[in-house]
Amino acid sequence: MTETADDLSAPLGQDKPRRKRRLRLPFTAMQLLAVLLLLFLVTFASFAIFNKDPLGGEPMTRIAIREPKATDEKPVASGHGPESKQESKHETKEAPKQAGPGEQKTVTMIDGSTGARHDVVIGAGEATDKGGAASAPPPGMAGIDPKLLEKSRYGMIPVVAGDMKPFNVYAADADRAKAAKMPVVAVVIGGLGVGAAKTTDAIMKLPPAVTLAFTPYGSDPGKLAERARAQRHEIFLQIPMEPYDFPDNDPGPQTLLTSLSTDQNMDRLYWHLSRMQGYAGLTNFMGARFIATEPAMQPIIREAAKRGLGFFDDGSSPRSVAPLAAANQAMPFGKGDIAIDVVPTPTEIDRALNKLEATARERGIAVGTASALPVSIERIGAWTKTLGDRGILLVPLTTAMLKSKSS
Repeated sequence: MTETADDLSAPLGQDKPRRKRRLRLPFTAMQLLAVLLLLFLVTFASFAIFNKDPLGGEPMTRIAIREPKATDEKPVASGHGPESKQESKHETKEAPKQAGPGEQKTVTMIDGSTGARHDVVIGAGEATDKGGAASAPPPGMAGIDPKLLEKSRYGMIPVVAGDMKPFNVYAADADRAKAAKMPVVAVVIGGLGVGAAKTTDAIMKLPPAVTLAFTPYGSDPGKLAERARAQRHEIFLQIPMEPYDFPDNDPGPQTLLTSLSTDQNMDRLYWHLSRMQGYAGLTNFMGARFIATEPAMQPIIREAAKRGLGFFDDGSSPRSVAPLAAANQAMPFGKGDIAIDVVPTPTEIDRALNKLEATARERGIAVGTASALPVSIERIGAWTKTLGDRGILLVPLTTAMLKSKSS
């Protein structure tokens, strides 16, 4: 009735006012929007709750784990030069898993200066679980004295046996009487063990008196270290340590950190020590912050001395506490004087080698460090052939360390 009355009272010729219609979404669309919003909130809350970082900023490396094959021995190249050039970090690959015995891990490392990516295959370092340990040296390691090894939960690590110390047993042969009477230089090539080609070049193209330092990474660093010793090179083990700009620049898995407790760093040290055998001493791999932090560095030096090892400071950190810490332990110690291939060109490398000679004449001892770049190996190899003619003796690092200690 009301609608009829309105129609009768409306003026002739005018339409009835139309009601405004509201645009309404179908009920099913509103349900869909509600479900999507709920899923977003659940996802965000889950990320906020479960994304925790118990190590206070240490990067988590995600790894791809694969079963090794009998013919699969291909290490992947990854160059390492002086600390400014070997800075790197990890990117995620797949969901993280713990590698079991016999398994290998592939880690993508990104060079901090060039952005170049390198896939590094890391062989299983843990021979057993936490309840057990390896009971014998790795098979085929010629010249390794089993008396100088003891069990850890990761494998076999160096130890003193009576009067026998790894530093003395695994030092390369040298004419130390002659070295005591004339200027000597030692050259340490670092970053080896990752990349079979560059490691093999260093082993085969450089004279035995050149000392080779191996990182704990690579699919089988022990096999390459054994080959180096077979060519009469002495070897040192590089221990990854925290640089000042960590984690933007990350030396690699199991890096020793100033933020960790002494027990945690010692556990990581044992992992590194078990990766190969037959080394005379340890040296830092990067680590400008760690090696300058006394509470962190002192226990590492003390442990190295206890196990009969020497320690070589590559000289990259002017604030290093390693010299004083080593002196307190009365252990063999050496420090790098000149980084030979900071600028990796033939001209600059030759200039650095000339400076190394001058330092040796002035002080009686000089130690140079370099990476296994092809240009570095070529120029150092050529330089060593005529070094004796200029009245300077090329010696292994251990000989230079002993001369430094006695002088």
